[in-house]
Amino acid sequence: MSLATCCIICCRRIGTCTTPPKRDLYWKDIRNVIKFTGPLILGGSLFITYEVLALKKSVTLDTQVIEKEKLKSYIYLDAVSLDKRENQGITYQARKELHKALRKVLATSAKIFQNPFDDHFSTVDLEDHEYGMWMLLKKSKSEDKMVRLEAVKEMAANHHWRDYQYRTVAQACDVRTIIGLARSKETDLRFFLPPPHLPAVKEDYSIEEELRQLLASLPQTEIDHCIQYFTSLALRESSQSLAAQKGGLWCFGGNGLPYAESFGEVPSATVELFCLQALVRHSEIATHCDKIEANGGLQLLQRIYQLHKDCPKIQRSIVRIIGNMALHEHLHSAIVHSGWVSILAEAAKSPHVVHASHAARTLANLDRETVQEKYQDGVYVLHPQYRTSQPIKADVLFIHGLMGAAFKTWRQQDCDKLEIGKASDEECYTQCWPKTWLARDCPALRIISVEYDTNLSDWRAKCPVERKSIAYRSHELLRKLRAAGVGDRPMIWVSHSMGGLLVKKMLVDASKKPELNSLINNTRGMIFYSVPHHGSHLAEYSVNVRYLLFPSVEVKELSKDCPALKKLQDDFLTFAKDKNFQVLNFVETLPTCIGSMIKLHVVPVESADLGIGDLIPVAVNHLNICKPKKKDTFLYQRTLQFIRETLAKDLEN
Repeated sequence: MSLATCCIICCRRIGTCTTPPKRDLYWKDIRNVIKFTGPLILGGSLFITYEVLALKKSVTLDTQVIEKEKLKSYIYLDAVSLDKRENQGITYQARKELHKALRKVLATSAKIFQNPFDDHFSTVDLEDHEYGMWMLLKKSKSEDKMVRLEAVKEMAANHHWRDYQYRTVAQACDVRTIIGLARSKETDLRFFLPPPHLPAVKEDYSIEEELRQLLASLPQTEIDHCIQYFTSLALRESSQSLAAQKGGLWCFGGNGLPYAESFGEVPSATVELFCLQALVRHSEIATHCDKIEANGGLQLLQRIYQLHKDCPKIQRSIVRIIGNMALHEHLHSAIVHSGWVSILAEAAKSPHVVHASHAARTLANLDRETVQEKYQDGVYVLHPQYRTSQPIKADVLFIHGLMGAAFKTWRQQDCDKLEIGKASDEECYTQCWPKTWLARDCPALRIISVEYDTNLSDWRAKCPVERKSIAYRSHELLRKLRAAGVGDRPMIWVSHSMGGLLVKKMLVDASKKPELNSLINNTRGMIFYSVPHHGSHLAEYSVNVRYLLFPSVEVKELSKDCPALKKLQDDFLTFAKDKNFQVLNFVETLPTCIGSMIKLHVVPVESADLGIGDLIPVAVNHLNICKPKKKDTFLYQRTLQFIRETLAKDLEN
C-alpha cells in the first residue's frame, strides 16, 4: 500500500514537471506517505491484536485442576474405543490436526505480541471430545447466573461421557454446581464422589454413646419442654435399662411409655431413634445446628445412616436433621464436603415416595441458585422435586387430618396384591396420588404436603408434656408456609378431616394480620374431604371412654359441644361471606372400622356441610374418602376438574 502511494506521487510529478529533479525521492513525499499509511498500519495492528486476545480468552480453559488431582488417590483411565474406524478415520484425524494447528497458531501469536499463552492450556494435550467437558466446567463458574444454570443443565443431559469424565467433573466442580446436578432429574450418579472414608472404629465403640455425647454438647437452656424431655431421657437411659423397661406393653407412668409403640424392636435401634428424635428438635434451632456441625455431627449421622440401610425410619430422621441444617446457608459447604450430596442424590431417585421427598426437601434447601423459598421441617414439595424449565403458576396444598401423614393420607386406596400385579404401568399403584397423578395432569402446579404430629390419645403422645391445640398448630404452620413462599401465587387448599379445621383456622388468623394479606388474596378455593365442621362421632366416643383412652386435645376439640369448634365455624363464615372462594365438600357414607369390634360413622353428612359450596356424598368410609381407588374414578376426576376450573385463569396467564 505504501509502495503504491509512492508510485502515484512520483507519476504525478513526472507528468507536471519538464525537468526531473535530481533527487529520487523527496522528504516531503515520504512524510505524506507516512501520514497516509501510518494510521492504517497502526489500526490494523490493534485490530489483529484484539482479535487474537479475544480468541485466546474464549478458548482458554482453567485446567490447573488436572495438576492438583495428580496428588489425589483417584486414577482415571482414558478409555480408548476399540473401533479402529472411530480413531483412524479421515474426519477424526482431520479434526485432531486442526485442533493442534489452532493451538500452535495461538501460542505463536502470543509470543509475537509478548504475551505468553496460558501455560496450562498449551501444555495439556486434550482430545477433541474433552473440550466440551472443560468448557461446561468453565461456564459453571461464570459470574452470569443464567450461564451457570445452562451449563449445569447441559452437564446433567450428558449420558454419553466416559466414566473418567464424570469423575473428573465430580472433583473439579464447585458447591453450586454439584448441588445443581443433584437437583437435576436425569443426572448420572457418577457425577458425585463417594463420601469420604470415616475413621475406623474401636472394638468398644458405641454409637449410642456418641449420640449421647453429641446431645450433651448442645445447649440445654432456653429450649421448649419437649426438647428438654427428649434430651434428658436420651441422656439418662442406657440401652440396657430401655430393654428392661420393655418387659410389658403398657408401662404406666415413668419413661417406658413412649416405647410402647416400638415393642419388639432391637433395643439399640430404639435408643438411637429416640436420640435422633431429640436431635431433630434441636436442629430446628439455628445455634444448635452450628454446634452439631462443629462437634462432628455430620460425620456421625452419616455413619448411622450407612449402618441402618434396612431401617427407613432412622434414615428419614437423619435426613430431617440434615434438611433442617440446610436451612442455614453458612453450613452448606460443610454439608457438601462431608459427602452428603451423593447420599441425597441417590435417595432422591428412590422409588419410595417418603424417602425421596425427604431428600428432595434437603436438596431444595441447599439449592440457593434456583430456590428462594425455605422448606422447614414438615413442609414437603411433592412437585416439582427437581429443577425444571416448566413455569410454576399456582400452588396446591395438602393438609392431613387426625393420625394422618404428609404421604400415607394421600395414597391410592389399598387393593389386593393380585390387582396390583395385573395393573399396567399407567394404572400402577401409587403411594401418593398428588405426586403421581396430579403432577402429571397439572405440571404447572407446585404441590406441597404438610405434616404435623397428632394423636387420638395422650397415651400415644410422643411427647407427654406437649399439648397442641388447633390454634397453636395454626400459628406454627402459617410461619412455616410463609417461609416456603405460600401466598405468593394463586393457591388451593386440600384437606382431610381435622386438617380442614386447621385450614379454616389459618385463613381466619391470616385475615387478622396485614402481613399475610397476600395469602388471603391468592386463595382461590378449598376442597374438604369429610371435615367435621360441626363435630365428629369419634370425639363423642372417645370422651365417653376417656378413662381408657385419655383423649388428646385434638380429639376434644372435635366434639359437637366444643366452644372453640363453634366459634371457628362462625368466624370462618363471617370471614368468607364477602370472599369469592370456590368450595367443594366430600363426605363419606359408609362406617369406618375402629379396631376389630367397632364400626363408627366418623363424620356424618350434616357435620360435613360447611354451608358454602357443593356437598357430594361418596360411598366410602372416612379413611378412604381421600384415597381414590383408581385415576379414572369419580373421586379423583371431580377433584381434578375443580382444581382446573378454579385455577383456569391463573394457569392460562
